[in-house]
Amino acid sequence: MLRLFAKRGAVVAAAVAAGVHENREKLPIYPAPEPEIILVETPSELEKQIGVARRAVTATYEDAHARVQNVVSRWIGVEQAVESKVKSLIAPDEPLTPGILYVGVATLTGSVLARNRIFWRLTLPPALLVLSLNHFLPKTTHNVSAFLGELEERHFPAFAEKHEIAKQHSAMTWERVKEATQNSRETVSSGVVSLVGRVEEATGLKLRETLGWRERAFKAAETKTREVVEAAKEKAVEAKAVVDQKVVEATTAVEQKVEEAKEVAAPKEEPPKRLV
Repeated sequence: MLRLFAKRGAVVAAAVAAGVHENREKLPIYPAPEPEIILVETPSELEKQIGVARRAVTATYEDAHARVQNVVSRWIGVEQAVESKVKSLIAPDEPLTPGILYVGVATLTGSVLARNRIFWRLTLPPALLVLSLNHFLPKTTHNVSAFLGELEERHFPAFAEKHEIAKQHSAMTWERVKEATQNSRETVSSGVVSLVGRVEEATGLKLRETLGWRERAFKAAETKTREVVEAAKEKAVEAKAVVDQKVVEATTAVEQKVEEAKEVAAPKEEPPKRLV
């Protein structure tokens, strides 16, 4: 039995070996295609983490750069707006170089003069600053005050209204002070003149001619007369301009009425009748 099984196994093995040998030696009719080699790149975990970190850093950098550029653009816009506004406030016919120096000297002088008193040290320099600005740079000061008034009305309307009322009261008070000063001056002058006249009548001395009051009075009267004449001339010129304008308007209106009357009075041309 064992010999029989051994013989059968040898026969089967020989048959299998013969089949394999025949398959290897048998060639196909057409040449076999070359196998395509595909390389699949598989990054490591370290490379993946490095790529994620690099992309995050790049995105953060671009975001920060965009924000910085936005801030720089806004700052440039603010600078241009401030520059244009300052140029519009400065009067072109007022040189800043000596005027601003005089203003600074006046302000520092006020602080030096009032260095021993706290109240005057707080009030005198600002007062001298405002007065010197109005004296040396009047147009620029007017533009700046107008701009500050616009800002005040835009952002603080209630305070602007109170400020305007205070300005009006201050102007009225100043006018009253000027009128009182002028009246008192005139009263004192008339009293002195009457006193000098009495002294002249009593002593016979010509004090008015010695003091030159007659010439001053003559010059004052002459100046006043010139002012009245100039005012009358200006009024006459204005009245003439108004009259000329009215005449032109009336002439234009009459011409328009005449043209309208001619158009109404002109016979209308009838179209020719067709014979049926």
